[in-house]
Amino acid sequence: MNLAIARRKTRQVTIGPLSLGSASPIVVQAMTNTDTADARATAAQVEQLALAGAELVRITVNGHEAASQVAKIRELLDARQIRVPLVGDFHFNGHRLLAAYPDCARALDKYRINPGNVGKGAKRDEQFCEMIEIACRHEKPVRIGVNWGSLDPDLLARMMDANAALAQPLAADAVMREALVVSALENAQRAIEVGLPAERIVLSAKVSHVQDLIAVYRNLAARCDFPLHLGLTEAGMGSKGIVASSTALAVLLQEGIGDTLRISLTPEPGGERTREVLVAQQILQTMGLRAFSPSVVACPGCGRTSSSFFQELAQQIEDYLREQMPIWKSRFSGVEQLQVAVMGCVVNGPGESRLADIGISLPGAGEHPSAPVYMDGERVLTLKGNTIADDFTGLLQAYVTARYGGQAGAREHLAQMVGQFSAHPRELIARDNQ
Repeated sequence: MNLAIARRKTRQVTIGPLSLGSASPIVVQAMTNTDTADARATAAQVEQLALAGAELVRITVNGHEAASQVAKIRELLDARQIRVPLVGDFHFNGHRLLAAYPDCARALDKYRINPGNVGKGAKRDEQFCEMIEIACRHEKPVRIGVNWGSLDPDLLARMMDANAALAQPLAADAVMREALVVSALENAQRAIEVGLPAERIVLSAKVSHVQDLIAVYRNLAARCDFPLHLGLTEAGMGSKGIVASSTALAVLLQEGIGDTLRISLTPEPGGERTREVLVAQQILQTMGLRAFSPSVVACPGCGRTSSSFFQELAQQIEDYLREQMPIWKSRFSGVEQLQVAVMGCVVNGPGESRLADIGISLPGAGEHPSAPVYMDGERVLTLKGNTIADDFTGLLQAYVTARYGGQAGAREHLAQMVGQFSAHPRELIARDNQ
């Protein structure tokens, strides 16, 4: 049975070297929290996010000091061979900044415009159109990003008045959800009228609550074919932000809705900004939509597990895989599909290890102090002693090289390593390299 998720069909939007839309993989985004006026600090954080896996990075362009440094940020990144596209986030004064700093307008790969924050009254349309005209001039795509907290008050007032006149008016929150969708669609249409091709438009309609987000994006997806940027705005800190974002986005992604996403986590004091990238990747990989790095299956532990050793080994393997991926990506095609099992006792350990590409089943309480290792569904050796962690890590590296590397002698090297721990080494890696 085919369980693949059918993506909602959209237009394709080109953003620098990226293609965004249903014919392309779902793109992981991130946003800096540095002062953009500090070009070196911002470029350094963009680099960190890109190396962590961000494929599109947004920077705040909130004043003259920031706008004047955008081209320098791009230059610094290019000098470091960091080609990740940059998105300029504009509010209130974007029309003035883009006009005053043409090098900023050229250096950015996409503009993010919030139509609720481009001006008031008659100036709203005028200033929105100015930004769209600049995007047209520089052939840049635009995300029209409507936000619950900055919805166009004139539009909302009109819709609330019209709703009040109905024989059976809707609840106020339902009108607000509809207003978000109408704002996104009307401003997209206005951008097209000004001259921006539809193939350069991405839409978003962000809110802070899970059920509202699901309802809004279902509605928006049904009424247009623009690519959609997903994200729960102001998701929160730590586990709350991760759970809220995962819950909302997983429902939409399962329905084929969403072409790029950003997890808006509030960093903990001293926490890494790159965590939002990792969470986005994990959502997509867990759902089978993309693969970014090898996955580790580890049991949660119970009364049968006699120590924390299997937890420590699972963490060691997770860290090892993360450290190796920047190297492995260029050397081992398909390695991101690798599945590793680190199990804590004999109940599920052997079964889960057989299902993984390579796995180890550590002894539980009262069990014989040995750790069988499985490769490609077969038990190939048993590790013992105080060096199990290092031995398994070495076997993992040899397995990856033998299966994905294609280097001469790699399989023989793996067989020799297995032979160090087994009296009966057998032929390994029977499957074709992937």
